[in-house]
Amino acid sequence: MLFFRFRSGCWKKRVLVRENFIFPSRELIVFVSSTIIEDVCAMQKAGFASLAFFYCDFREDRKKELRGLLSSFLVQLCHESDSYFDILSKFYSEHGKGSRSPSDDALAGCLKNLLHLPGLAPVYLIVDALDECPNASVVRSPRAETLSFIEELVTTQILNLRVCVTSRPELDINDVLSPIIFRSVSLHDEGGQNRDIEDYIKSVINTRPKKGRWKEEHRKLAVDVLVKKSNGM
Repeated sequence: MLFFRFRSGCWKKRVLVRENFIFPSRELIVFVSSTIIEDVCAMQKAGFASLAFFYCDFREDRKKELRGLLSSFLVQLCHESDSYFDILSKFYSEHGKGSRSPSDDALAGCLKNLLHLPGLAPVYLIVDALDECPNASVVRSPRAETLSFIEELVTTQILNLRVCVTSRPELDINDVLSPIIFRSVSLHDEGGQNRDIEDYIKSVINTRPKKGRWKEEHRKLAVDVLVKKSNGM
């Protein structure tokens, strides 16, 4: 599993989140990606960020294609500021107030208009489990379209945009994202990675609000099981 962090434009000293690791087990991906979102939500509540996230899922049509991602981001962001709402409201009117379905290009253009607005809090876009987008042998697969859009967003260098992506290390995903990433974490590397994983899991468990209800042996068991699963066991 790879965890990609991008910067687009000027990177400010405020970090995206504390160090996070995304694990090969899909259950653990949900566990840690939720922690990433919680961190950014704390910034959001303090007025330091806007947040939109999207979980890719090959089992649902709307969650495995670029169109679903774009629509989800727009709906989430329109509630973040009056300026975002105004842009989306205009977009809605331009398409017959819902009577005409916009193209993917039109949805992408609307999202870019939101992201280019000056003077607003940084926008954090999180794409979880990108490898869940199908990569069928067609001219333009859903995954290829999504990858192309992410690449375009990052290379456009939108000043207040931050993008975070989690994915298994598929070749096509690496080929597109590796040249443009700001930081990545791979759990397929050798060396001291297990120690990093264990330290991270301990930090998460020990900072949970309800950790005091756990017995010490239960906390140790949880750490042991999660570390083993992160190695595919």
